[in-house]
Amino acid sequence: MVTTDRDADGGNTAATTATGGQAPGSLRGPLARFRVAAFATGIGLLGLVVVMVIRYGFDNAGPSAVYSPIHGVVYMIYLVLAVDLALKARWSVKGTIGVLLAGCVPLLSFWVERKVHQRVTAGKKL
Repeated sequence: MVTTDRDADGGNTAATTATGGQAPGSLRGPLARFRVAAFATGIGLLGLVVVMVIRYGFDNAGPSAVYSPIHGVVYMIYLVLAVDLALKARWSVKGTIGVLLAGCVPLLSFWVERKVHQRVTAGKKL
C-alpha cells in the first residue's frame, strides 16, 4: 500500500510503504549497496587512522604508501553508491552532501548509514 504524506521539510511529498521495515522495491538494491559501502568506508577510515598514527607517530611511511590509495578507491566507490541512492531516493542536495561528507569522519559513517537506512525504509527523504 502506498500513501503520500507531507515530509517534515515543509511541503515535499514522499511515498511511504507498509512493507514492515523494508525499503521500497526500487530502492532495495541501491540501499543494500550503500550500506555495504558505508560499512567498508567506516572500517577503512579506522584503518587510515591507524596508518596515519604509524606514519606520523613512528615516522614509518611504508604502510601509508600502500593503504592510502586503497582507502581512496573505497571512498570513491562510497561516493558513487551514495549519489546513486540519493538520486533514486530523491534526496535534497543538502542531505546528499551531508551523507557524502560523513564518509570523511571516522565512526560517523556507521551512524549515518543507520539513519539513512531508517529514513529510506520509512519512505522519507533526506
